[in-house]
Amino acid sequence: MLTATRPHTAALSRLGHALSDSTRAAVLLALRKGPAYPSELADDLGVSRQVMSNQLACLRGCGLVEAVAEGRRSSYRLADPHLAPALTELLQVVLSVEPDCCTGEGCSCS
Repeated sequence: MLTATRPHTAALSRLGHALSDSTRAAVLLALRKGPAYPSELADDLGVSRQVMSNQLACLRGCGLVEAVAEGRRSSYRLADPHLAPALTELLQVVLSVEPDCCTGEGCSCS
């Protein structure tokens, strides 16, 4: 039975890794709205194009985004149509958490 859950565990681990970086998380949230070009994402998120390239490569490696060739350029989109609503639902969970829960020296979460 344990082997049946390993693919799910691996997928959640990849998603967790992606969400552990604020730029990658912002990219995933931006792509919920639809495909975007790396230069637009970099400008919108206030990061360099090199940083965006590195983060998109990581997200591609995790299987969360895919590049779509459009002539000499490529846009990026979420790799799975289930990911956009899942991220939206995840935001609902995060938003219901006490905002001061894990701040300061008394935090026991880390």
